Amino acid sequence: MHMYSIYHLTEEVAKNYFHKSSLLYRFFMELKSQPNRSDLRRQFDYITYPICYKGILLTIQRFNSANLFVNIDKHRVSIYNKKACISLHIGEKHLKFHCETLEIAEEILFPILRSYQPLLFVVGDNIQNFGWITPILEYSQPEQNEAMYS
Repeated sequence: MHMYSIYHLTEEVAKNYFHKSSLLYRFFMELKSQPNRSDLRRQFDYITYPICYKGILLTIQRFNSANLFVNIDKHRVSIYNKKACISLHIGEKHLKFHCETLEIAEEILFPILRSYQPLLFVVGDNIQNFGWITPILEYSQPEQNEAMYS
């Protein structure tokens, strides 16, 4: 089973680093390997928003799907259908979940999270997998003063 972390990144980071996902991944891995580095911690606090516990729970509860079942136990939420289950832990600055494959997360969890917030970045904790849960086209457009050449 693979473990993943999800971070709510600022709009500035989404705009400037949307196409630089590997750089964000390396940052989160560096922070994970050296959690006591104050410079990394300050950077983390600057580029991430806190996770709104009530907002996440309301979004999960309001998500309307006949094939989806939810069990809430404080900061741990189990979301499942007839085929698979995802265990989601709601932390102060990140969400953690584990599942067999990202396809399961794409089917069960990501549609809910997209309706909560599109600026979420997923990082594999024990597998080199990372990326945005939403292809945000407005953040991937060039700046007004940038020119595209072919």
